[in-house]
Amino acid sequence: MFSRLAEAILRRRRAVLVGAVVAFALSGAFGGDVASRLSSGGFEDPSSESYQADQILLDRFGTATPNVILLVTSESGDVDDEATATAGRAVIDQLAAEPDVVEVIGYWSLPPGNPLRNDAGDRGLVLGRIAGDDNHVDERIGEIAPAMRQRNGAVTVEVGGFAQVFDEVGHTIESDLIRAEMIALPITLLLLLLVFRGVVAAGLPLLIGGLSIVSTFVVLRLIAGVTEVSIFALNLTTAMGLGLAIDYSLFVVSRFREELARGHEPHDAVRRTVQTAGRTVLFSALTVAASLSALLIFPIAFLRSFAYSGVAVATLAGVWSVVVLPALLAVLGHRVDMWSVRRRRPDSGGRAEEDGRWHRIAVGVMRRPLPIATGVVVLLVIVGLPFLRIEFGLPDDRVLPPSSPVRQVMDTIRTEFSGEEAGALAVVAAADVDPEARSADIDAYALALSRVDGVERVDAYTGIYAAGAQVVPSNAFTTERFGRPDSTYLSVVPGVEPLSTAGERLTKDVRGVEAPFPVKVTGTSAMLVDSKSTILGKLPIAALMIGVITFALLFLMFGSVVIPAKAIALNILSLSATFGAMVWIFQSGNLSGFLDFTATGTIAVTMPILMFCVAFGLSMDYEVFLLSRIKEEHDRTGDNLRSVALGLERTGRIVTAAALIISVVFLAFATSGVSFIKMFGIGLALAVLMDAFIIRGTLVPAFMRLAGEVNWWAPAPLRRLHERIGFSEHVDLDEPSVPRADAAGEDLALVAVAGARLVLAGDAASASPSQNGATPARRRASEEGVRPNGAPRRPNRPLVAASRRRPGTGGAPR
Repeated sequence: MFSRLAEAILRRRRAVLVGAVVAFALSGAFGGDVASRLSSGGFEDPSSESYQADQILLDRFGTATPNVILLVTSESGDVDDEATATAGRAVIDQLAAEPDVVEVIGYWSLPPGNPLRNDAGDRGLVLGRIAGDDNHVDERIGEIAPAMRQRNGAVTVEVGGFAQVFDEVGHTIESDLIRAEMIALPITLLLLLLVFRGVVAAGLPLLIGGLSIVSTFVVLRLIAGVTEVSIFALNLTTAMGLGLAIDYSLFVVSRFREELARGHEPHDAVRRTVQTAGRTVLFSALTVAASLSALLIFPIAFLRSFAYSGVAVATLAGVWSVVVLPALLAVLGHRVDMWSVRRRRPDSGGRAEEDGRWHRIAVGVMRRPLPIATGVVVLLVIVGLPFLRIEFGLPDDRVLPPSSPVRQVMDTIRTEFSGEEAGALAVVAAADVDPEARSADIDAYALALSRVDGVERVDAYTGIYAAGAQVVPSNAFTTERFGRPDSTYLSVVPGVEPLSTAGERLTKDVRGVEAPFPVKVTGTSAMLVDSKSTILGKLPIAALMIGVITFALLFLMFGSVVIPAKAIALNILSLSATFGAMVWIFQSGNLSGFLDFTATGTIAVTMPILMFCVAFGLSMDYEVFLLSRIKEEHDRTGDNLRSVALGLERTGRIVTAAALIISVVFLAFATSGVSFIKMFGIGLALAVLMDAFIIRGTLVPAFMRLAGEVNWWAPAPLRRLHERIGFSEHVDLDEPSVPRADAAGEDLALVAVAGARLVLAGDAASASPSQNGATPARRRASEEGVRPNGAPRRPNRPLVAASRRRPGTGGAPR
């Protein structure tokens, strides 16, 4: 398949490049305005109890949780003096006069002494709700907030509430992303120059990244036409598009240069690059896409949006790297090394590889695999232990820095007001109820709810209740607000922080009180309970989906059941350590001063799921790069130890460079003023670096050494299945380097190679393949010190050269 693809690319290379330019232009024109079509909401599960209760409230009462809070401070220090009261009523009227603002109430519109005054008596609250969807709310709060902020001599008015919080979060992220790009781009360019050692080669990943990003914008715009897509998906598109393009370009360009150094002409080098690196890149893209596709399991638009963007950008980055990049390399040829910033070290063959840094690391690890593997595993387990204490929550204003104006307003409300009016639970009748006829039942129910630990008061059709007693009888306000001819609801004002463990417990206790008619409970803490239930309930299915798809893809590529199982286990170990570190930092608050964030004792429930899928995909990305080169060498020589050492040497520099570059992209997010974006960047950077250096540098060679030839084992039925449907094709990598300037010498060399192949074919015809894929002829050649094609084998280092096995030692060298 990849041979045919390579031939097609070479024949139509200029058409491919023209098509790529046209695709880029059309994608930019069609997808450039995608942000205006995406949603700023999508955080709720439509099937949850809280969401359904919200819909009942909107349909029957035209009400919902207030999303605008005005904090009004009296200049005289007394909210009840005449000047302050007059100014307070004016503020209420001004907010109520704003288009789309409904259900406005304030301290000065209710009887004196109501809960909308703080304990000191110098501040009052005004509550309201902007009607409409999330995008409309964002648009209107941007107009309302500046108009409402004022200081007129009698009062000072500041704006808070969830509408203002999310508006400021959005603007903060937008400015943070610009700053992150300004930080990451020059560093990335410098690293690309150092890695590729040439301006032309360093620019190739940026071209592929740009094409991947803009084409993903088109996909998101099309999907947004049929379902809700979160605007936050653009962040993942940009980061993953650039990161994966760099990964894949590194692998393809490095292999192309390697083939040129072997003496192949550019077109032959492209052909062999597509057959080897192209196959690896495509499978890597599929594993990344498979990991992110698991987010489709969750019925929350915010998470599903990352699946749309992640699957699209991974697939497109893989396709462009296997189709467009080889076409560009075929046109460039040796000019890929133009404008070199420093001379590239020539590939001097196997001896240089055996002297390489990563080769020496692999050999050192494989000399003592058990103690090294044990030590690293113990270290990762210790780092991951804090993950066992993880507490999930929802983001609130505290994701913003303490200097944020809306954060300061919400902090004041949290510390100075005993009730949590904006965090009230709404207990809604889920069936037709005549409140007048059922007033006795409503009264008894409200009394029972007011006795629940953590409840400040209960407002109902029949009056206001606190601590198991009615404190205010039914009046025009309560009957009008909480009653309809066929429905009613009760407002349960908490005395605890809604987004906390106590708030969750309160929701469960309120839902546990026996009701005289069917009810549904909504509110801030109810949304937290339902979000956790939805996400944690679907998590095992998502994890199983990732595991099964990844296992199947790795089996199709390598024909082994041991390799996929080991790769998944190592990734889980690495990610557990990453999440342990995230809990230690962001939940417990360690390094909060240095990183400038506020720890709330919880972690946003959606972030670990999102980070797991992204990090798992990137880890498998590097796993596929490394194992493909190990398998390639193992198929050539049948020597497990040598193949591991050379595989790590040939990919170690590439994987390390890719990890460093994509870590720079992620670490740029750590400069964000929003704590969950900061955690996203730091967490993914840590996961990538840990995987590239610790997992690939120590655990992979250690476990490959311990398993020996068992690495490539599969049951006989699965081996036969892989022979039929597995993705593998033969590429002769043993051709000697041929100087391009000597045509006669090239012809003689080709004759010699052809003769060696005939001899090898004669041996292979009388031999049956062994379980690990090495023929008896290949094993004899290995033992006699020659390559399978008849060429002399270079002497190896003592550990790697010892390919004979002692019986019963599991592949240990003599």
